[in-house]
Amino acid sequence: MKATLTSKGQITIPAPIRRRLGLEPGQVLEFDESTPYLLATPIFDENAMRALVGCAGDRMAMTSDEWLDETRGSVEEKR
Repeated sequence: MKATLTSKGQITIPAPIRRRLGLEPGQVLEFDESTPYLLATPIFDENAMRALVGCAGDRMAMTSDEWLDETRGSVEEKR
């Protein structure tokens, strides 16, 4: 799948990718400048997530990255 960067630096993420990743209009993505490739991560409201967690025991002391690694496994970055 291809997309073209506009003169304003904008790009449209193709609909099949947006659907697969659950991306919605207005969602904020964070770009990692330290990688030699384009890596964007959806940003979520950590406080809102924690409000929905309920009784999570010791997991409430975890960072959001630690929580995600534990629940879905760590993500290996391609080089």
